[in-house]
Amino acid sequence: MGLTSTWLAILAIVLAAGGLTGSALWIWPRLSARTWPAVAGRVGVLAGTQALTLMALGLLVNNYFGFYGSWSDLLGTGSAPVPAVREVEAPDSAPRGVAPAPEEVNPGGRAHGIQVIRSANVYIPGKTHKSAGRLSEVMIPGAATGLSTLAYIYLPPQYFAKEYENTRFPVIVGLTGYPGDPRNLISRMNMPAVAARAIEEGRMPPTVLVLTRPTVAPPRDTECMDVPGGPQVESYFTRDLKRAVAGSLRVATTAAGWGVLGGSTGGYCALKLSMRHPEAYSAAVSLSGYFQSPVDATTGDLFGGSRRLRNENDLMWRLSHLPHPPVSVLVTTSRQGESNYLSTLRFLDAVRSPMRAASLILPSGGHNFTTWNRELPQALPWLARRLDARPHAPAPVPVPAPDSRRPRTTS
Repeated sequence: MGLTSTWLAILAIVLAAGGLTGSALWIWPRLSARTWPAVAGRVGVLAGTQALTLMALGLLVNNYFGFYGSWSDLLGTGSAPVPAVREVEAPDSAPRGVAPAPEEVNPGGRAHGIQVIRSANVYIPGKTHKSAGRLSEVMIPGAATGLSTLAYIYLPPQYFAKEYENTRFPVIVGLTGYPGDPRNLISRMNMPAVAARAIEEGRMPPTVLVLTRPTVAPPRDTECMDVPGGPQVESYFTRDLKRAVAGSLRVATTAAGWGVLGGSTGGYCALKLSMRHPEAYSAAVSLSGYFQSPVDATTGDLFGGSRRLRNENDLMWRLSHLPHPPVSVLVTTSRQGESNYLSTLRFLDAVRSPMRAASLILPSGGHNFTTWNRELPQALPWLARRLDARPHAPAPVPVPAPDSRRPRTTS
């Protein structure tokens, strides 16, 4: 039976219940003597019933959250090849009116820079004799929102080369899930080394990485939105962070040179930040992300009772009722092991031009770092190749605010 089989979960529950009942009513009374065999038997009964109970609970939790999709996924023995990224042909949508010109990241005025804590060289596994760039631990302040967050910035070796001294580099913002730890993007996903290898092999242009987490107002899960009367996280990622990085580094100044990638909650944030703010990010990758913000004990009231805000942060609602933004997105899922498989297919089917979508769908894989590590070597270069850091590169035209136009109707 498969790891996520309902019958396996039922069998585990029956065994756990049977073990507890049988040990209490039949086995335990027969082990009441004070002999070593009886003591060893009681220890064995306790260990066995606890193991069966933990197995049943583990299967139920795994089936609910989708951490592992198969036995090979759990044991790390899977060797199935990762399919190629599939570009989805998006039908044209109706023409839209002219929108305001895009804003640059750091247009004049005082720069609000990052604060470097420490730095170290990056090495590609197996090639430790040659530096493949620099990784710095930094604090990124938010001048307008008052928020700040710990992050890690990867600078490719080309950033320090003389022939690139007048070159601006594209930027990818990498986001963890909730609550997340930015170090996981290095220790668990090794994003700097994956980028360095792809750059060295010519599969990815030299790109700056800004690795952080969406939880910039801990412990609250804000789902990357400007909470009414609360932390303005959406503004932090679309304005403050970009201005701080551009005020300190030689990077792109328009949305054409900025992309965002995330897993789980970070995947939802990546899609939302690009779809709601094409003037800030022109492309996004969602690894096992979802499409509608949850509301629970970790989020609190995100919308202030506003149905309009709730709808605007529902990505499927946006695709059904609002003009599609001129951004490129890549979404990933697994046919077995991921709870977002069907919703991802619906999202891809709803995309219309000028928005562009691509998919990376694994045969099997759970909601975990193992799955994302399989997807990252394709997803990261895909995103970097869609960025253009030239100073006058065309940036996506921002979509007008929802209250300034009539919603698009569907038949």
